[in-house]
Amino acid sequence: MAFGKRPDNRQQELFIATAELAGAPGHAFYERLGKLLARAQFDRWAQDACRPYYADGGRPGIPPGVYFRMLLVGYFEGIDSQRGIAWRCADSLSLKQFLGYGPTESTPDHSSLTKIRQRLPEEVYGRMFEFVLRLVADHKLLSAREVGVDSTTLEANAAMKSIVRKDTGEGWREYVTGLMREAREIGPDEEPSAEAVAKFDKRRKGKKVSNDDWENPHDKDAKIAKLKDGRTHLAYKAEHVVDLQTEVILAAETYGANEADTATLVPSAEAAQDHVEATNTYRLISKIAADKGYHAIETLTAVEQSALVGAKTYLPERATKWKWDDKSPAQKRALLNNRARTQRDYGKRLQRRRSERVERSFAHVCDTGGGRRTWLRGLENVRKHHLVKAAAHNLGLILRKLLGASKPRAYAALGTLLQLLHIAQITLRRFLRIPDDSKLNSRHAPLRLSA
Repeated sequence: MAFGKRPDNRQQELFIATAELAGAPGHAFYERLGKLLARAQFDRWAQDACRPYYADGGRPGIPPGVYFRMLLVGYFEGIDSQRGIAWRCADSLSLKQFLGYGPTESTPDHSSLTKIRQRLPEEVYGRMFEFVLRLVADHKLLSAREVGVDSTTLEANAAMKSIVRKDTGEGWREYVTGLMREAREIGPDEEPSAEAVAKFDKRRKGKKVSNDDWENPHDKDAKIAKLKDGRTHLAYKAEHVVDLQTEVILAAETYGANEADTATLVPSAEAAQDHVEATNTYRLISKIAADKGYHAIETLTAVEQSALVGAKTYLPERATKWKWDDKSPAQKRALLNNRARTQRDYGKRLQRRRSERVERSFAHVCDTGGGRRTWLRGLENVRKHHLVKAAAHNLGLILRKLLGASKPRAYAALGTLLQLLHIAQITLRRFLRIPDDSKLNSRHAPLRLSA
């Protein structure tokens, strides 16, 4: 074979016949996902759910089913921005096939995704999450008896350098400059350098940046918080309620980063119960496990008085000396019952399972699913974005049951592993001198990865 060179300037064809275009070979993972959604009539459901928010006349827009499929691609490919999703879909023939577009057709632009997101209310995204949850129930992956609750931080699309005072509207530099004038570090009309401002701010005592005094003018819903990596940044708080039997996310709520865990446990658990009831499976959440950050007497009492009928809490408590003089009998009973449950062997096993499976949901949705950093602003937009990520995670659990992998990269790794097992089988056959066409040894047939 002769040595080939890549031409520097190749004359491109002016016209290409459609028949000459090679069809997309397809990706087995997305082919199976497409069949799953088609069997559930996902596109028809999306059209019916989104029809009230579109005009009766005018130019036809992008089908809602295509919009939601592109957001699902963002989770499965680990892409965190709409621009990246649009680029990926435009670049892949397999993804074009999954979206229902031909090889020569253009996929939607990122600006179209923004307009559709602004058009559709948060209610539609919640109904989409419940639609996927019904699919999960149809595949026998919904238990909803024992749930685990935990939260994590999502980095907001806003910078700490842009925060301003709520009362005066001053930025950080103007505020520190005023303090320098009060301390007579500079004159009334003198403007300090950036280095001088930073040096003064570093050494001043009592320095505090509070959400009560500061906000970002571009995203007022984002709150100042400490992220998982130790950085102080504007952020949101995502809270998952996870089925501890099957790892299905029953609720994915988003709050401001300054919302305490003790205040959001009951709303998140009630949202999970509402989503379960929407599947018509008639299941009730009976056990709620969380870490010690959720423990408070008010929270334990609120669970007993909420719509979670008969639900029992498993919340470890901090080492505290309780004073019962100002506590009601109901509060004392709730605390002592919760303490007894967490100290039993079953409660300890439940906590171990919670710490493993709820954290795994954050790893899938936030770290490898592109949900840790949001490029959207406003609590409503972040909620929409995170709900779709959680729904995609639940779809991945169905595909893990059908294919053995919940994401395309894991599916490719599984295929490589089975190929290695196939090679090992062939080597073992030759070593044991087992004929390939022997009917008596059919159990030694090569393993194959079925789509």
